[in-house]
Amino acid sequence: MTSETTATTALPLTAGRWAFDPFHSAVGFTIRHLGISKVRGRFDKLDASLVVGETLADSSVTATVELASVNTGNADRDAHVRASDLLDVASRPTMSFRSTRLAGAGEDWTMEGELTIGDVTRPVTFAVEFGGVVDVPMDGSKHAGFEATGEIRRSEYGLTFAPGLLGEVVKIHLDVQFIAPK
Repeated sequence: MTSETTATTALPLTAGRWAFDPFHSAVGFTIRHLGISKVRGRFDKLDASLVVGETLADSSVTATVELASVNTGNADRDAHVRASDLLDVASRPTMSFRSTRLAGAGEDWTMEGELTIGDVTRPVTFAVEFGGVVDVPMDGSKHAGFEATGEIRRSEYGLTFAPGLLGEVVKIHLDVQFIAPK
């Protein structure tokens, strides 16, 4: 068997729609400032869906982030990020993702998909680490954890404010948990 599963291979998860666990999930980002340091932030409002099919080809991930929920730890900076010259949350309220291909085995996976910000959709690839599945002692529910990392180029989404001041590449980091179907 190769290290990458084929589209007909089953995921190591129970088939069905897994519920998103917002209390144990987060989406963060990093962008260079002045080319010399990084500014880190997160989005506080995220929703996601994991549908596990009988095979990888039958499985999918979707996610939606409310861009107005940006949080860099600085209220003035956050207000500017929401403004029309940066994210323009009045006309681009969400960022959404839809997977188009899942591949991998064990702990190491790749998730390809389409990321949409406003009216611009571009392909993006995430490296995914499968953290495993565990039964939660308090209620007997089964949780699966994932860490995903990827990057986008701002200009490809029309986010061209202040080149040189802000880096072109935005690194995205997700830590998410899903709860098995009952």
